Amino acid sequence: MGTFSIWHWLIVLVIVLVIFGTKKLRNVGSDLGGAVKSFKDAVKSEETPPKQIDANASAGQTIEGEVKEKTKS
Repeated sequence: MGTFSIWHWLIVLVIVLVIFGTKKLRNVGSDLGGAVKSFKDAVKSEETPPKQIDANASAGQTIEGEVKEKTKS
């Protein structure tokens, strides 16, 4: 009586599918997978030292642009 049989788990699965629907469960699965992937990337990036940016190389560069419309803030 302490463990559930396969039939108990199948009934629970059917109830979850009816309540949430397959589309929402698929979205939850993809969100969870994306979170795990970004976590792995973050852990991997901490192992490698960050690249040093040369301060002299970025000094003196001009970025040109054009304002198309002015907004009030």
